[in-house]
Amino acid sequence: MSGDRGNRILKIIKLLENEYPDAKTALKFTNPLELLVATILSAQCTDERVNKVAKALFMKYRTARDYADAPIEELMEDVRPTGFYKNKARSIKGACKMVTEEFGGSVPCTMDELTKLPGVARKTANVVLQNGCGVIAGIVVDTHVMRLAGRLGLTEEKDRNKIESDLMSALPVKYWMRFSDLLVWHGRAVCRARKPMCERCVLKKLCQHSNSDI
Repeated sequence: MSGDRGNRILKIIKLLENEYPDAKTALKFTNPLELLVATILSAQCTDERVNKVAKALFMKYRTARDYADAPIEELMEDVRPTGFYKNKARSIKGACKMVTEEFGGSVPCTMDELTKLPGVARKTANVVLQNGCGVIAGIVVDTHVMRLAGRLGLTEEKDRNKIESDLMSALPVKYWMRFSDLLVWHGRAVCRARKPMCERCVLKKLCQHSNSDI
């Protein structure tokens, strides 16, 4: 099963490469700390809104200590437009406090260390590692990847970590980052949550969803 799934994923990658040759994270950042903060803010929020909020945020808070020392009420107001601002502000402050106290002010670049930070699970850690550190330790499984992996029949799992494990076992490491970038772009453009545009999808022949009666 794993080999068959891997071959299908490679076909999917080839087709999506033709559609989205420039696919990459839409978050704007200049260093791993900014990316960490932006990724925490991106939960259930559009990248466009995150980038708008983050532009002002990154001018105000330059270091992990700046975030760690910020009054929580003030930080909440700064990130309010991204939604779920109370939890996000607490996660950012807590993560930056740990970065300051345990990692010398620099965002760590290992999965084990990143996932010790408050508010940082594997999805966020993978985004930071891949795009901020150049380290490939897994596959970013966001809501788009979860949705498309299920629709395409690449996994039967519903849990984010189990989906990631399924995909990692079926795909060579060199494709891990590219695969998630391509699925995210396709999920936004065509394979949307509510009204997937199956009639114009390049993956239609490979997709269980478009070939089902659902």
